[in-house]
Amino acid sequence: MRLLDLLGRRWTLRILWELREGPLTFRALQKACGNLSPSVLNDRLRELREAGILELREPGGYAPTPIAEDLHEILIPLDNWAKRWARQTR
Repeated sequence: MRLLDLLGRRWTLRILWELREGPLTFRALQKACGNLSPSVLNDRLRELREAGILELREPGGYAPTPIAEDLHEILIPLDNWAKRWARQTR
C-alpha cells in the first residue's frame, strides 16, 4: 500500500515518466512537467528520494534508481493502453 500511496500523489507519476529516458536537472524536470510549482516538485522529489526511487546525481540531476527502472517497464504498457483509450474517446 505504501507504493500505491506514493504513486497516487499528485504529479508523482508524471515526474517518474519524465525521467524515463535519463536524468534531468530540477529546472528541466519542472519544465517537462508543465512548469510544476517548485514547492510541489521539491516535495515529490524528496518523497521519491526517501523511498529509494530517485537519486540526485551530480551534475546530471535527478535520476531513477535501478528499482525505478523496473517501475518504468511496468508503466510502458499502461502508456500504450492510455494511447489506445485516447484514440477511442475522441
